[in-house]
Amino acid sequence: MPSTKVASAGLAPGAGGLAWSVQTTNFTAVAGNGYYVNTTSAAITITLPATPSVGNSIGIVDYAGTFDTNALTINPNGNKLEGGTSNQLLTGDREGITLNYIDSTQGWLCNSGINEGTDALTPNTYSIDFLVVAGGASGGKASATANSEGGGGGGAGGFRTSTQTVTDGTVITVTVGDGGASVTATNTSGNNGSNSSISGSGLTTITSAGGGGGGQLNSTTGNNGGSGGGGGSDSTPPNSGGSGNTPSTSPSQGNNGGNGVDSGAGGGGGGAGATGNNGSGSQGGAGGNGTASSITGSSVTYAGGGGGGSWVNGNGGAGGTGGGGGGGTGTPSVINGTAGDTNKGSGGGAGGGSVSNSGAGGKGVVILSLATANYSGTTTGSPTVTTSGSNTILQFTGSGSYTA
Repeated sequence: MPSTKVASAGLAPGAGGLAWSVQTTNFTAVAGNGYYVNTTSAAITITLPATPSVGNSIGIVDYAGTFDTNALTINPNGNKLEGGTSNQLLTGDREGITLNYIDSTQGWLCNSGINEGTDALTPNTYSIDFLVVAGGASGGKASATANSEGGGGGGAGGFRTSTQTVTDGTVITVTVGDGGASVTATNTSGNNGSNSSISGSGLTTITSAGGGGGGQLNSTTGNNGGSGGGGGSDSTPPNSGGSGNTPSTSPSQGNNGGNGVDSGAGGGGGGAGATGNNGSGSQGGAGGNGTASSITGSSVTYAGGGGGGSWVNGNGGAGGTGGGGGGGTGTPSVINGTAGDTNKGSGGGAGGGSVSNSGAGGKGVVILSLATANYSGTTTGSPTVTTSGSNTILQFTGSGSYTA
């Protein structure tokens, strides 16, 4: 709290032709008026006139000395306020200002009235929670000549969370990664998923890595990624699972894939919450489990790994929790690997033998959660917008942006 307060004739009741009143709730200002704003009970927003004229003036004073605990937000209503279009705050105890509309370039400019300082206005900032899940990978496909081997399951896309403070007007760019395409050619590793990310001025960029594709035949390991792909089956084991958390992040965004074995079973792809399981005998390894998040207001599990393939008896590995696809088999019935769940970044199941195709990886997702009172409503990319309690949730299933 400042120790010196400077009186201003420009803010005295009636001075300069301003008509003064006390405001206790959100309101729209009228040019030529002054307002004692009482934020004792809650923060208040003043919306400036939509069509100001050069020379308009508005006065504002902290009525009860509570702006330092319940700030006053000034919304420029689509016009300029000190050269920008962002909301501004008054946060000083007993703060008082006049706003004068100068022109369309600078808009409203602030004159300090009470409390010494260079400028009473400060940018409005608030917190946003982020969930960033990359695209999952597809499983691999093994033997070209027989139904005797199984591919490795696809790794889940990287799973990352972040809570960051943003300033009004910040454009947050959202990229949502695609899942890796299904594999239909024999002796082919699965396709990696694509990265998902959020970025913006003043933000720490968060990038989740696409999942690693599952391995094939011929001593091929699973690919590295957000979570690693499972190793393929072969006669010269072990075919190691790919490494998860690649590139490295802290905390980890995913886990390693499981190993394949020489008797016909591929390893499961890694998940956000667990390593993929190794193949065992003719049983494909199960995909690693995903990780739950309640950012939408209810618990949802994302980024499960895909199951490893097997050559016989329907023994493809189960997909990990969070939408991982199950592994396929080649004989006596052809069972293709199943796709990972869309918009969960889950890995696809592997193919079994030469006749069973792998499942595609699931597309990723980016989710933002913020206080509804701060939601600007300015987006691109058509996110799904819902509310939960006092928060607004934006779920991006394709790339776009949000302007704070």
